[in-house]
Amino acid sequence: MEEKGAEKGVAAMAACYQGFDPAAYLQYNYTPPRADFERKDSIVPWKLACLHRAFTEGDVSGELLVDIGSGPTLYQVLSGCEVFNKVLLTDFLEVNRQELRGWLQDEGGCSLDWTPYLQHVCKLEGRRPSAWTEKAAKLRQVIMDIVPIDVHCPQPLALDILPSAGADCLVSCFCLESVSPDLAAFIRALGHIGRLLRPGGHLLLIGALGESYYFGGPGVKIPVVPLNEAQVCASLKESGYTLIRLEVYTLPQDMRVGVDDVSGVFL
Repeated sequence: MEEKGAEKGVAAMAACYQGFDPAAYLQYNYTPPRADFERKDSIVPWKLACLHRAFTEGDVSGELLVDIGSGPTLYQVLSGCEVFNKVLLTDFLEVNRQELRGWLQDEGGCSLDWTPYLQHVCKLEGRRPSAWTEKAAKLRQVIMDIVPIDVHCPQPLALDILPSAGADCLVSCFCLESVSPDLAAFIRALGHIGRLLRPGGHLLLIGALGESYYFGGPGVKIPVVPLNEAQVCASLKESGYTLIRLEVYTLPQDMRVGVDDVSGVFL
């Protein structure tokens, strides 16, 4: 009975995403004030700085980086593409995979101009902002594919996608808590994606704190598992991960723009 209930919850979450609008989502979350590169306390620069440090200061390296639940965004692999030879983007929704393919094929028609993001990460790396064209070319070169994923399946990716040893690193941003009907499903999903990782590989997990919903488009209200720091740490431990570092960001009042009720972000 419990299993049936869990399946129903997951199916209900999938139904919530049928109206997801990549262009609206990007507008809500990846333009100012949330993506104001002049402000140190803006959420997007904070995430980019965290990812830059994670990919450059530790021993996070290898051949293959897999982004779990990319959504319609690219910011999460802008630092990683300098460290890994291959990057795999994944998402449950075809509309998001289509948005990413639009950028990858470089034929225009993207819902967001990623140039300021590329320039900002170049600055973090100590390069001229004008080097963004080289970074864009590098990212297009290392992205090996954009494929479907279902984190609620014990085998989230098609069998022949990854090498048998698994990925060297996973990055996942705002995915698991926003596609899970409850905390138990979130923890199960953490375990499922862990099977994609080689022993000793790294997971870079960014997610929302205190969020119960967000808008995935006009009138498309999607429920989220509200997490606190203690639950994040306990969930990682329960799923077999070792927590190396935890960073937390608290949203300033003017970043609370009415498209969600998030109070903070964890890495």
